[in-house]
Amino acid sequence: MNTTASKLIGEARQMIANVGYNGFSYADLSKRLSISKPSIHHHFPSKVDLVVAVVEEQRAAIQAQLGALEVGSPDAMVQLLAYVNYWKRCIEDETNTFCLAGVLATELPGLPPRVGTAVRGHFDDLGRWIERVMELGLEQGTIQLDLEPRTSSQFFQTAVYGAMVMARAYGDARKFNFIVDAFLARMATGKPR
Repeated sequence: MNTTASKLIGEARQMIANVGYNGFSYADLSKRLSISKPSIHHHFPSKVDLVVAVVEEQRAAIQAQLGALEVGSPDAMVQLLAYVNYWKRCIEDETNTFCLAGVLATELPGLPPRVGTAVRGHFDDLGRWIERVMELGLEQGTIQLDLEPRTSSQFFQTAVYGAMVMARAYGDARKFNFIVDAFLARMATGKPR
């Protein structure tokens, strides 16, 4: 990808995570990156084009990371812990305190349809991965579920994103850790891994 386009995507990603879709404009990007607005429009004719590119790039990166987890660790609970620990580190050191798609999801009713489609795609991707991991954990005997994997994966996703909201609302990473640790403890069978 073009270097200017990559810079725009990277800066837009940060701005969305910090102030949401409606909190930034091409004028903001122009000022922050010392790039003319016509140059931004050359790469991304509309803000929708830019935000969809940001979400799709993030989706691809997350898919690659989740794929690497599946290949690198055959234990389902280890995979879930790695996913959760990624967010713990990001929230604690403030490198990425909230999932980009999570921020956009809170604004979904007011977002253009193409952005909504990309955001829902992220949640669909993540939900399918969590469901696969939970099914694997049941087979391995490392995870116990109160409900079937599809519903349990949605509860897990909700717990993770709700925990992000709580950590952000209180400015306290421990809120995230407490919620997700409690959820994981409830799923763990206690069998050796």
